[in-house]
Order: sequence, then C-alpha cells, then structure tokens
Amino acid sequence: MNSENSSYEGGCTCGFVRYRMSSRPLFVHCCHCRWCQRETGASFALNALIEADRVQLLAGEVEVINTPSNSGKGQKISRCPRCRIAVWSNYAGAGDAVRFMRVGTLDEPDRLPPDIHIYTESKQPWVILPPGAPAVPQYYRASEFWPKESLERRAALVARSQP
Repeated sequence: MNSENSSYEGGCTCGFVRYRMSSRPLFVHCCHCRWCQRETGASFALNALIEADRVQLLAGEVEVINTPSNSGKGQKISRCPRCRIAVWSNYAGAGDAVRFMRVGTLDEPDRLPPDIHIYTESKQPWVILPPGAPAVPQYYRASEFWPKESLERRAALVARSQP
C-alpha cells in the first residue's frame, strides 16, 4: 500500500482536539515497558511513529506536558487541555520531528495494529503475543525491522534536519 494514499483521523475523548495523519506511519510500536504501563494505566502503549509535518491539527489545540522518561531525557506529551487525553508524544531521541501518535485516539484504531512488540521482557505475563509477531526484549534497530519506504522517509527526515 502506498503511504501517500492513506489518511487517519482521530482526537480526544471530548472532541475538542481533532487531527489527521496524512499517510501511513513509519512504524507502529506496542511498548510493554513499565514506564508505558504506568503512564497509560494499562498493560502497554500503542504508538504510531510519524513525521510531525504529516500530522495536521484539524480542531482545538494541545497542551504540551514535559514528563519524565526511562532514558532520563524526558518526553513531551501533547494532551487535550479540556479532557486531558494524551494524543501524541515527542521523545528526546527524535525531537519534535517525529510524533508518537496514540493509536487508541484514532477513529479507527484497528487500522494500525503493531508492527513490533518492544520491551517484552517486562510485559505482563498474561499478555499473549500473536504467534509470529515481531517482538524484542528491549529496543531494536530500525534497519532490521522497518520497511524500506519507512527507512527512506526517516533518512529524508534526518537530511532535512542537517544544517
């Protein structure tokens, strides 16, 4: 599927914040780390990584909250200022160029199943991963798992950020 032909819309619970992703994400993480478990109050976080310039805010505004992270570098969580739902995050490693969209805030979250399960060493023991699903105990190298098109998009993003 050509990423340019897909768009995804979503928003917060109260409807104040609405956004559109103009293409398929680079990759979708299902993160089982304890930090994500604590932050979401659930057994994992499901994030679609996408270039920030491919996310359009259709309505409302977000409030950016600086939050601690396991790396010690923090993350910026963008939340609806009214209902407080997190709609995306930015992590220090990717900066403001890549958004980690909360898949659960999409109107059709079932369109973006995980491409990989990460930090499975700390997943809840009752969470059963699908047979054959890519999974790693901690993090991974994108070059080993991302599709060619996503690697090319990432390279273009890096090139644009060079002085």
